[in-house]
Amino acid sequence: MALENDLEPQAKPADELATPPPSSRAKEPSLFQRLFGFLFGAGNPEYEKRRLLKEIARELRQTRFKFYKLRIEAIDPNLARFFFEIYKVVGPAQALVKHADSSGALKTILIESFLSEEGLKLREHLSEEAIRQRAQTMPLKELASQLKDELVNLFSIFDSETVRQININYNLLNCLVDIIQFDYYFMLKKFDTGLPENNFLYTPHFEPINAEYIVEDLKEYADLIAPLDGTENWDKILDLLKEYRNVDIMNRTAWKKAALRLRDLNRSRVLLLMIRHIEKDPYYRIKPHLVSEKIVESYLSKLKTQTELTLQKIAKERHTSKVEELCKNIFGTSSISRLKNYSEKANTAFSKKMLGGYIYVQPLNYLKAFLLDYLKKDIRELIDLLIIKGKWTSNIVSQQLSESFHVLIQISDRITTFDDSVAEETQTGAKLRIYLHKFDKDKQGAQKVLRQMLKEINDQAKALIHEAAQHLINIGKNLKSVIDDFQKSSHELIINWKEIEFASDKKLAPQMVIIYKKIYYLVKLLQIFIKED
Repeated sequence: MALENDLEPQAKPADELATPPPSSRAKEPSLFQRLFGFLFGAGNPEYEKRRLLKEIARELRQTRFKFYKLRIEAIDPNLARFFFEIYKVVGPAQALVKHADSSGALKTILIESFLSEEGLKLREHLSEEAIRQRAQTMPLKELASQLKDELVNLFSIFDSETVRQININYNLLNCLVDIIQFDYYFMLKKFDTGLPENNFLYTPHFEPINAEYIVEDLKEYADLIAPLDGTENWDKILDLLKEYRNVDIMNRTAWKKAALRLRDLNRSRVLLLMIRHIEKDPYYRIKPHLVSEKIVESYLSKLKTQTELTLQKIAKERHTSKVEELCKNIFGTSSISRLKNYSEKANTAFSKKMLGGYIYVQPLNYLKAFLLDYLKKDIRELIDLLIIKGKWTSNIVSQQLSESFHVLIQISDRITTFDDSVAEETQTGAKLRIYLHKFDKDKQGAQKVLRQMLKEINDQAKALIHEAAQHLINIGKNLKSVIDDFQKSSHELIINWKEIEFASDKKLAPQMVIIYKKIYYLVKLLQIFIKED
């Protein structure tokens, strides 16, 4: 029969939602009727459609909801009065749930309402504030391991039954929000053009209207209330909305009574029968608003991502803080810029194409600045003084100092040459620019060439930093030996310290210590970037 399978297949079986109550089921045709149908049109679609519409009309006459005037196909004011009573209950809540259906906060409140006290404590341990507090007392690597274990424990709480219950309540929450957000005013104004909006004390004067004017409203509402079956835990849903808005969104007792009326309306199938008769479509089916979104999976994925991002932020903040501290110890400022072409400015073009660009800009800048500002001045003066004026017991240390110093002088020049090699007017710079222009037309091809070129350029920068760091370490170690020898009463490396002191324009001991510290700080600064790499 056409009155079966009224709904689209959804979370509930169609026959469970659509099967009419015994009192409203159409009577089976008699033997005479079947014989008459066989002789005068059985099998004819139009005949079958007319027959079904007659059955629908008969059911409408029998229903206790007198909303439809069959003879003139008009909607009775009784329907408007029914909806006005619902409107008076839910209307005041419309502004409070305006964006509830898309609220991530409300989803979180719902999911976390299923956590035990232990689960809530575990969740609190994963908040950014808690992670930051713990990061102050333990290494990040150890903290990362703890957080991973805690995430696993929290994930295990959400077993299949818990997830099922969350989904049931999420659908119920959406059902209530949809019912509240339905445009009652727009529909009711068709019955009473003088109806004021949001005036729930108004006494309406509803008139019958042509059924076609309201059929789309009936379809929407029938879909909204289709999931209601009378087993709903409205207190839990209203508690969630209260926590979300910090206020009871509507009178609970009034809503529960309204919900029972809507359940009875849904069970009666009167809206479905009216729609079928108005549309002359006995096969029309209701499409319940049921959500298939996996909110628990999204919640857990977001929590994992937020935890990882918090660790990354802390690591980045520590990195930035350490870099700034070391820069100020070396240069007196954290703003260092010595390179013209291998620069952050040039990286803007690469970032627009989602390319890594020049990744050693910072350490190469710091290295170049140090070689220019200290190596060629203060360090040169000190090493010249020690090597030329000093009487060494062995040439090994002095030779190592001299060799590393001269290699660093060469590296300084090589950095300048390297920086110039990626200027726009050079062959490399021009090629980079050409493939950046080609990127939009041939992304795959241009991307491949640019990535290879950037890798080669960055490898050159990295090699310069590595080589310089090794020679800086060598100078630092030997300079430390010299400082230790100076402080001894019996000198083993240099035997004429008094003569060297006399030849120096500055106090020798503080000068050597300052230069040693600056070299030490620079090596630590470069290692931050190389270790990260």
